[in-house]
Amino acid sequence: MAKIAYNACYGGFGLSHDAIMRYAALKGLTIYPFVDCRTEDGSLLPYNAPNRFRRATEKESQTAFLVHYCTTPEYSDETYWSPYDAYKDRADSIQVIEELGENANGQCAKIRLEEVPSGTLYRIDEYDGLESVATQSTYEWSVAP
Repeated sequence: MAKIAYNACYGGFGLSHDAIMRYAALKGLTIYPFVDCRTEDGSLLPYNAPNRFRRATEKESQTAFLVHYCTTPEYSDETYWSPYDAYKDRADSIQVIEELGENANGQCAKIRLEEVPSGTLYRIDEYDGLESVATQSTYEWSVAP
């Protein structure tokens, strides 16, 4: 049997900070979390502003809506690491999801695992972030005349 990870609620597949850090460790990567810097009135600095990002505190890493990751302790576009690598690489994220359980869920996610027989053709259908695992046997197929 093969395990497929999917998001079982509206919002979208996303891993928590702890899950992202664990995934990176399994891949042999050291990554550093960053958050957007803000002005005194709370607005974001322009994207190209110097020092637009700063290292996140542990609390910010856990609670910020958007955390950015780099492979160096200083933020740069060249060392930016996207957690979407982990999302697309769902086969390798299964271990993290199993280890962390509910703590693997990102802020808008309810990640579940579904088992399907090895070799089964499947796809993940998505609507507004809510996903389902679809196989040939769960779809009604039409034959072209």
